Amino acid sequence: MSYIVAVHGVGNHTPGHSPEKIAAERGAVWAAQLAAGLGAEPAAVDLAFAYYAHHLRAGAPTAQGGADSALDHLGPDETRAIAQWVDALALPEATAQGRLTVPLRAAVDLIARRFSLDGRLTRLFVATLFREVTAYLNGPDESARTAAREQVASVIRTHQPRVVIAHSLGTVVTYEALHAHPDLQVDLLLTLGSPLALPHAVFQRLRPAPRDSEGTQPPGVGRWVNIADHGDPVAVLRPLKTYFPGIDLDLVESTGLFRFHGAAGYLGSAATAAVVAPYL
Repeated sequence: MSYIVAVHGVGNHTPGHSPEKIAAERGAVWAAQLAAGLGAEPAAVDLAFAYYAHHLRAGAPTAQGGADSALDHLGPDETRAIAQWVDALALPEATAQGRLTVPLRAAVDLIARRFSLDGRLTRLFVATLFREVTAYLNGPDESARTAAREQVASVIRTHQPRVVIAHSLGTVVTYEALHAHPDLQVDLLLTLGSPLALPHAVFQRLRPAPRDSEGTQPPGVGRWVNIADHGDPVAVLRPLKTYFPGIDLDLVESTGLFRFHGAAGYLGSAATAAVVAPYL
């Protein structure tokens, strides 16, 4: 039994290493980052890591090019999802030119400027994000979606945690895993930087499908808390509670330097520490 199960977001695939090795290494990193926010030693954080990224890359072609050309090698589904994301952000510059008609690279560069990010790294991050989101939600035979969801459910079932912390795409996988297995019971679901409400690219594709434009809290979850950094362009739309009324607490936090939507800032934040501490 572990008190916490952690579910990662995008950009965690490491080819050439076993899933078990990656889970152990990433779990140690997450435990240290969470412990820093709690003011505790890493050993005091009992955490198991649910690693699923290898299921999204099984049989997929190797990504082409570097950061500068990352957007040039995306397929139509990935490109469409990025356009829907740009539309959801409603950037004034994009609106003036006609949403969804701005060239992909130009639109992503607009986002980088809007959020004071490095344009080159933003292009690489966006390509990685939507490649994995699309692999999970748009797979032709849904084998990747099922495998990732069942991997997360299996780790939760094995460790029976009080707390599940999910970040980024991991919030989508966890949401579906907990709905698919209503017998799984957790006291606290903490979602960080969640794109669950991203229209068209994510929200309407969820299982179970939203009803009357609202998603539902997984039945085995005692309390659901969501945290979104005010500078995180992936955590749209806000407040998440508008689209998921079952959320008990929906917080906007400043995690400091925005590291391309990374987990570290969230895990070490005062908001995360305040939410998690009572369960440890």
